Amino acid sequence: MARDDKLKLGTFVYTFGFNPAAWLHPDSDVNGATDIQHLLNVAKISEAAKFDFMFMADSPAAAIGDPDALSRSPTKMNRFEPLSLIAALSVLTERLGFVATASTSYYEPFNIARLFASIDHLSGGRACWNVVTSDHDETGYNFNREGLDPHALRYERGAEFVDVVFGLWDSFEPDALLLDRDSGRYYDRDKLHTLDHKGKHFQVRGPLNIAASPQGRPIIAQAGGSEAGMELAARTAEIVFSLASNRERNLAFAENVKGRMAKYGRDRRDLKMMPGVVLHVGATKAEAQAKADFLTDSLHPDVGRWMLSEFLEADLAGVPLDEPFPMERLPAEPKGSKALFEELTDFVKQGHTVRELIRHYTEKSTGNGIIGTPVEIADFMQEWFETGAADGFILMFPTLPASLTDFVDLVLPELRRRGLFREEYEGRTLRENLSISMPANRYAAARKGE
Repeated sequence: MARDDKLKLGTFVYTFGFNPAAWLHPDSDVNGATDIQHLLNVAKISEAAKFDFMFMADSPAAAIGDPDALSRSPTKMNRFEPLSLIAALSVLTERLGFVATASTSYYEPFNIARLFASIDHLSGGRACWNVVTSDHDETGYNFNREGLDPHALRYERGAEFVDVVFGLWDSFEPDALLLDRDSGRYYDRDKLHTLDHKGKHFQVRGPLNIAASPQGRPIIAQAGGSEAGMELAARTAEIVFSLASNRERNLAFAENVKGRMAKYGRDRRDLKMMPGVVLHVGATKAEAQAKADFLTDSLHPDVGRWMLSEFLEADLAGVPLDEPFPMERLPAEPKGSKALFEELTDFVKQGHTVRELIRHYTEKSTGNGIIGTPVEIADFMQEWFETGAADGFILMFPTLPASLTDFVDLVLPELRRRGLFREEYEGRTLRENLSISMPANRYAAARKGE
């Protein structure tokens, strides 16, 4: 179908890249985990390419599992806290948006509201909160819990959490600041509002002690694929991150979520469906495959087992690599994302060996990965975009910055030749560049009688 908009693109950031062997790549910076220059370089490349944002994945805990495997896989073991990182990166860039993950299970609403409002001001309107409820037992042990709270409870708390944050972000009406030295009045007292929220999980008086965000409020991202997750996304999210293995499945997911928006008075154009896609690109197919093979061959088998164990919530210690996956070790219900779990288990159930599953995951994640030429990757993106299966993509580069540079040099010119991606930013804020409307302040709207 013809579209009057363009693709949205974001850089997914694990420190060294999405592949767990990325830190072994000769072009990686082995000191990059705590060196801001490495991630600033990724930001600068992304901004020069006119990407919409950098997406900071995170978990507030070190990984658990095989100690030898963990010693070979630094991604979750040595990383910046994402809000601190995006605060720093935001003042060193001009147009690129920044998405940071923060869990509703382990923060309080006032903290999140104040932190993200502050970063939105620091960045001039380029902040986005990736709302998660957390999905691994190890997080709970750091926050006065014995493992992970039940899924339903996490989402119940999460839904109320987001409502409180939205209420706090409305504390100051957009024109509340008078800044009138003659009268000595800094703000209009009638345009600052106390929330006085009393709910099942939170009691928050407010108001938030920072003026209205440059974006009205920071952008909201979410990835939940459960029923509760899709409902929360339809009500609150503006970016939805998915990992569907094929176009038809992602189109159905997009329609499911966007089809719920009208009952919340929302325009479906204000939600961007952005699947994550793992990309190995080369000038030729053989070159692209060689890049993927290098990383797969560099991956220690123990790391591969641990990676699958974590994602599938199954203990694979000691499981032979060249025997079929032990189906009896899969949980009946995942604690994490149900949609992402089902994507990979669909492949598991086809009878592949553990080694084959490791290769599949490192090359294709849950199935949505491409090893190809610029034309092949552009064809893939164009088909998903024009059929409505995606409004853009969160690009899960296997290595950083090498794979990002490959995409910028090889694929981006082809996308621009087809008129699918911008030449320049449309605005200064993330909301403007994503073409997402400004949210109404509830108190200002009531004052106008809306």
